[in-house]
Amino acid sequence: MGSDQSILAEVKDSVLTITLNRPDKLNSFNAEMSEAFLNAVIRAEKADVRSVLLTGSGRAFCAGQDLGDRDPRKMTAPPDLGHTIETYYNPVLRRMRSLEKPIVCAVNGVAAGAGANIALICDIVLAAKSAKFIQAFSKIGLVPDSGGTWSLTRLIGEARAKGLALTAEPIDAETAASWGLIWRAVDDDALIDEATALVGKLAAGPTLGLGMIKQAIQTASDQSLDEQLDLERDLQRTAGKTADYAEGVTAFLEKRAPEFKGK
Repeated sequence: MGSDQSILAEVKDSVLTITLNRPDKLNSFNAEMSEAFLNAVIRAEKADVRSVLLTGSGRAFCAGQDLGDRDPRKMTAPPDLGHTIETYYNPVLRRMRSLEKPIVCAVNGVAAGAGANIALICDIVLAAKSAKFIQAFSKIGLVPDSGGTWSLTRLIGEARAKGLALTAEPIDAETAASWGLIWRAVDDDALIDEATALVGKLAAGPTLGLGMIKQAIQTASDQSLDEQLDLERDLQRTAGKTADYAEGVTAFLEKRAPEFKGK
């Protein structure tokens, strides 16, 4: 993590909890924080981690890029924002999407710009009812990045994606849930408890099988039915050879709770 603790990362009971931790800046990203976040997500790939919880400290989840680092008044030439995206944002988003373990995001406050889209790339998103999602890019003449144009279009369709991106209007958590943008809106004081319980349940689950579920669902929109049927066949063949499958069936027949090992 960064020397200033801008990212907190802790593993407990097979859960890696990643906390965005620049509350005085609404957890907006600077270069050091971006590097620390990537390192934390890489940490999730190790065998002792079976699920991930991502949240923010203070009153916001994440306000996106720290624009204080992009002040035109202090620059001699326009910034290369493509370089910023390719160096800091795209690598971590690709790893989050390809991670063969579930990522739960607990959005505890405003999620704006890249902050909103980092949340939306996660597998299950819970948000406090007071939280808001804002595609703030158009307010400063930019295009949604961090997978925003991709996630929005797939999750809520072109019409709503364009509406949110072009107007930069905030959307509250309950509306986001009703549109299918996120999994669930919960009472503010219940958010962390509910997210912790969920990520703990996932960590105790059949990790390899959960990873294959994630893979199959992410692939579905880009494949034909025949291609998806073939993928399901191949994944199921692999899943059927795991120790967790054997344990799951045995526990069912013995009428007891399974004890999955993630193998």
